[in-house]
Amino acid sequence: MNAKQKNLVSLLAAAAAAGGLGLYAYFGVMKPEEKTAQRKEADETLFAVNPPAERGTDAGTPAAPVFTSVSVEVPQSKTVMELQDGVWRVTSPVSSLADKMQVSTLISEIATAKFKATLDENPTDADLERYGLKPPRAIVTARAYVPDAQGGGKDDPARQHSVTFHMGVENVFDGTAYLRREGDPRVYLAGGALRFALQKSTHEWRDHQLFPVEEPSLLRIEVKARKNSLTLERTTTDKPWQLTQPEKMRADPERVAQMISDLKLRTALTFPNEAQEAKARKALEKPQVEATLTPKIGPPVHVRMVELVLDGAKQSFALSEWGSESVLAVVDSGTLNVLDLEAREFKDKKVLALQVNDVRQIIIHPSAGGEALTLAKAPDSGKWEVVAPMPGLAREFKVASLLGSLEKLKAAAIGESRTKNWARYGISDTSRGVSLMDSTGQVMARLWIGNQVKGNPERVWARGSSEDLFELDKSALDALPWKLEEFLDSSSAAARP
Repeated sequence: MNAKQKNLVSLLAAAAAAGGLGLYAYFGVMKPEEKTAQRKEADETLFAVNPPAERGTDAGTPAAPVFTSVSVEVPQSKTVMELQDGVWRVTSPVSSLADKMQVSTLISEIATAKFKATLDENPTDADLERYGLKPPRAIVTARAYVPDAQGGGKDDPARQHSVTFHMGVENVFDGTAYLRREGDPRVYLAGGALRFALQKSTHEWRDHQLFPVEEPSLLRIEVKARKNSLTLERTTTDKPWQLTQPEKMRADPERVAQMISDLKLRTALTFPNEAQEAKARKALEKPQVEATLTPKIGPPVHVRMVELVLDGAKQSFALSEWGSESVLAVVDSGTLNVLDLEAREFKDKKVLALQVNDVRQIIIHPSAGGEALTLAKAPDSGKWEVVAPMPGLAREFKVASLLGSLEKLKAAAIGESRTKNWARYGISDTSRGVSLMDSTGQVMARLWIGNQVKGNPERVWARGSSEDLFELDKSALDALPWKLEEFLDSSSAAARP
């Protein structure tokens, strides 16, 4: 075959290919589009609740429907959800709280969806198959009632409305979806958001929150874990936390809040199948972590967790129970560590326990050999005065700054607990520091500042209201006013040059 013949063959092949593409474009695209071109524009609501003659509650505006149940059937599952006492619940195939956001999104889409077009008035079975409507990709039934002017009408049959519709495949040309209502032979085009909102399994419709607790509402936290056990308590929600077991001491409120926040963020990864659930519940009879979280109002939340090997892999399970609710879920393995903490973790790093408003006298102790600086609050005027070593009015803002800083002063770290040898750290009765007294002259709080921490020149040892040894940042101490000239008001008549 010469070059001329080869070019002719190539030309014929290209023509044949072009002809094939043309046939494909006609029968595969243009032919269906002929039917699409015949579609009628539609301005019809999917969930119509008000006949034309029925007036709404606001000058003829139809009242928004209140949905009471939704059933969603997709190939992998059928899920029934109902509004019970103002709360959405999954009622079949399991009983659990429903994900409020997911349900709200679906209801909103159903309530507001309008057909973009009537695509086919009398579709054949072949057409329905092509649209993904035989069999359908999803079947949805939604029920609602239209409230009267007083918000009632839930049990009035005349106000009950429902719709069942079938959802087909996505129309790849514009992202819409094919839809057909039960009792209506026509095929419509609906927005793709509706299709996306309902394509979920039962597990996805369930509420994944396991630990419905808020730290500000709790009065007691009791934990028995693999390595540690502890109890935290407070008398009222506005009182500070106390660690009562395994030892008694003030608890760091920020650490308690952080623990509960971490726990609340641990949600269900998924939910076990029947075989997994049976094994998990058996193992949970001897949990590796067990806790009871008691709020001021409402039932306590009981938590049990366990890690076991299923199908050759480690899996962690958590069972959370409160009131009539019980949720068993697969969780991240780190969830078991959230509550398994040493008591040391909760030691309050606040150095001084005091109420600033109760302080009536301040004594600043200098280094050994120096003269103490005494400030007192005058009972008649309520103003702060320098008493010694030189009398005069005190700068109020400096006193307020000192007291505020001391009240908030926190340790950078906690060293030895309940030490008996304070002198080892340069802490004694003559140490530099400050004493705070009440109106009776009793010491409310005392700060002792000791030696530099070995190996860390930026920190010093200190003692405060507890028996713990603290490490304080020197920068925090250097920022405090300590000297007479910082407190003494130079305009005071009692001040001397």
